[in-house]
Amino acid sequence: MHVPFVDLRVQYQALQTEIQKKFEEILASSAFILGTQVQEFEEAFANFCNVRHAIGVANGTDALILALKALGIGPGDEVITAVNTFIATAEAIVHVGATPVFVDCDPHTYNIDVTQIEAKITPRTRAIIPVHLYGQPAQMDSILEIAKKYNLYVIEDAAQAHGATYNGQRVGSMGHVACFSFYPGKNLGAYGDAGAVVTNDDEIALTVRKLRNHGGIVKYQHDLVGYNSRLDTLQAAVLLVKLKHLDEWNRQRQKNAQLYNELLSKIPRVITPNVLNGSTHVYHLYVVRIEGNVRDELQHYLKERGIQTGIHYPKPLHLTPALKYLGYQAGDFPVAERYSQEILSLPMYPELTEREITYVVQEIEKFLSKINF
Repeated sequence: MHVPFVDLRVQYQALQTEIQKKFEEILASSAFILGTQVQEFEEAFANFCNVRHAIGVANGTDALILALKALGIGPGDEVITAVNTFIATAEAIVHVGATPVFVDCDPHTYNIDVTQIEAKITPRTRAIIPVHLYGQPAQMDSILEIAKKYNLYVIEDAAQAHGATYNGQRVGSMGHVACFSFYPGKNLGAYGDAGAVVTNDDEIALTVRKLRNHGGIVKYQHDLVGYNSRLDTLQAAVLLVKLKHLDEWNRQRQKNAQLYNELLSKIPRVITPNVLNGSTHVYHLYVVRIEGNVRDELQHYLKERGIQTGIHYPKPLHLTPALKYLGYQAGDFPVAERYSQEILSLPMYPELTEREITYVVQEIEKFLSKINF
């Protein structure tokens, strides 16, 4: 049996007629840049996130950069974030001229360890970027409390958590501003690169709207030195079609995760995801830990049996060559370093079948039962 890590084709087949109709409308109108579908999607996504504003941008990395720029964060500033995230989170901080300051991950949820944040705050700290990793919200009540105490901005990196909630609030609605990626494999994915910045702050929204379009909202009026980072009209149309299905797709991901949890709970040395009370995890990724220093062997074994898996992420950011200049050393973030050798992302997407999940778990059990620990 072949079990892909994610299968975007099966989703497209279900939406093909509606998406092709949208494309034909745009091609006929030739409104390829900031067409009406962009505004329609922005309004729909803002409503989905329970915020006042959503601004479509070219990708999730740009969303972070523009959010930081809109808050006036730049050279000489420090921004605290998780060490176990995709490099885009740190890249955005570097690109505005600020310095990333890393925090180890919580051993239970893999999100930023809120008990370690205050120790990293200095007079240069301007913001905290919590990452809602794998689809589970970070511990936002504690983060917001710390931010208020030290007068810091909170920028939610919600690139993996479309539709997740924390104590009844949608991710994206709790910080000063939040950033989403619509990379094709996300819970809400475009057919290319796309992203959005969401906020309840009118001034931040206006600044981001200007920054994404060469510094202005009126043609040839440039109030700021901006960027060319607009959400493509074709991608907005895809996202409009898909947004209507997102809650149901997330429920199916949760159902798949529940089945994984039930079946894997019987297998020693497999640690399944831990979800905080009050949080809803939307399982952009279903990540387990494999104890006993056999993760790589297991991944190879599964690949030979047609099961695709991933590692998110193989190195914490402080050990990434591009960020070596920050001066961190191996051993500085022991939890993230240890877990990077144990984590394994199993196939996860809404259309994944019970038969496929059962096969994945059976093969994991077969492999581990033969290991002499």
